[in-house]
Amino acid sequence: MLKGLWWSVGAAVLAVGMQTVAQQKMLAPTPPMGWNSWDSYGLTVNESQFRANVDALAKRLKPAGYQYAVVDEGWYLANPQDASKPETLQYRIDANGRYQPALDRFATAKGDAGFKPIADSVHAQGLKFGIHIIRGITKKAVAGNMPIADSTFHASDAADTTDKCPWNPDNFGVKDNAAGQAWYDALMKQYAGWGVDYVKVDCIASHPYKGDEIRMIHHAIAKTGRPIVLSLSPGPAPLSEAVELGQNAQLWRISNDVWDHWEKNKEWSQNVKDQFAVIASWAKSVKPGNWPDADMLPLGRLEPIPGDGKPRATRLTQDEQRTLVTLWSIARSPLFFGGNLTELDDWTQALVTNPAVVAMDQRGHGQRLVGQDGNIVAWTSHVGGAEYLALFNVGDLSSVVKSGFAKYGLARGKYAVRDVWGDKDMGKMASVENTIAPHGVLLLALRR
Repeated sequence: MLKGLWWSVGAAVLAVGMQTVAQQKMLAPTPPMGWNSWDSYGLTVNESQFRANVDALAKRLKPAGYQYAVVDEGWYLANPQDASKPETLQYRIDANGRYQPALDRFATAKGDAGFKPIADSVHAQGLKFGIHIIRGITKKAVAGNMPIADSTFHASDAADTTDKCPWNPDNFGVKDNAAGQAWYDALMKQYAGWGVDYVKVDCIASHPYKGDEIRMIHHAIAKTGRPIVLSLSPGPAPLSEAVELGQNAQLWRISNDVWDHWEKNKEWSQNVKDQFAVIASWAKSVKPGNWPDADMLPLGRLEPIPGDGKPRATRLTQDEQRTLVTLWSIARSPLFFGGNLTELDDWTQALVTNPAVVAMDQRGHGQRLVGQDGNIVAWTSHVGGAEYLALFNVGDLSSVVKSGFAKYGLARGKYAVRDVWGDKDMGKMASVENTIAPHGVLLLALRR
């Protein structure tokens, strides 16, 4: 009997230990937070601009939990300003056809250094480094039938020249074969050597969905032994592929690009109001290591050369900005700031670093859409000993809300209530009675 007891105890300890190891090895146990260059620099960011934003990230957002600094699309282009004339683009590649950072923009990438000097400087500030790529194999590698590093294959063995990204001219698709896997193995090995912590792969989650390449990239990352987070873009990723996405990536975009529009928008991009339904449709897929991505936060100053439109301050009103940040956070979307951090104003910094809101994003659980009553959309979440209730007014006029908390699935009786965005305690209450501004939000923290 005693021997059996000790065996049971030992097995339980072993199980706990294995669970702890698994948790330690999990990539992105909480929604990643950081800064991405696209919203403010588009294709054009250079080393000095990137380093300046990293410095600001470390000083102003890192204390709230923001970790990742990501160089977005086109870092291998010497002349990104000529993107409208793709036949004139100048690419920098290595002897195996892999892109290298353009030297006129990233001077420390000389020789075979790649992004390692920049990654090292990011790591020295206690942050993590990421890059954006387009799926596939470089057209220049295919044109020269270059050898694929660490393999007996050549580019022609891996390339599917009939497969082209519909909106980017840089690459061909990759065949689902041994040569294709060798290409991605070589690519991710290169990035691991540079010290990359986060890879955003574009033209893969939709337009079209490329499950074979997603799986190959996942396997290639695993082979490096480096904990590289995989983000897939653009959206909308197909909800029908939620299981496969979760098995192979940590983030995937659930909509087209989100820019600073509340409602009216371009056909290919997404507005904030329409994100309510999209985010709710993915709520069941949210779990540690799997984060449906509602896209970046187009806030603050979007300049000098934003990925869409002219240099500007965000077009969203302050109420709309609070709504965006609240919705992303209560639904536990990744939080990647898109504005120019070197021009970050105090109001915007306070918006994206609000401790209670960040806690919802990073430590919330049981988050759900409660329902919609007219123009009022209600979400709840639990954080520690508090319940959070977010009431969003998606209408164009102010709306009065007057109802007991039980209407939103919360326990009957009184709570100690705090208005999070108003930064004030409201005393003991059993119901809510407030006027919510158009496109605005009332966020309440409730404690028994």
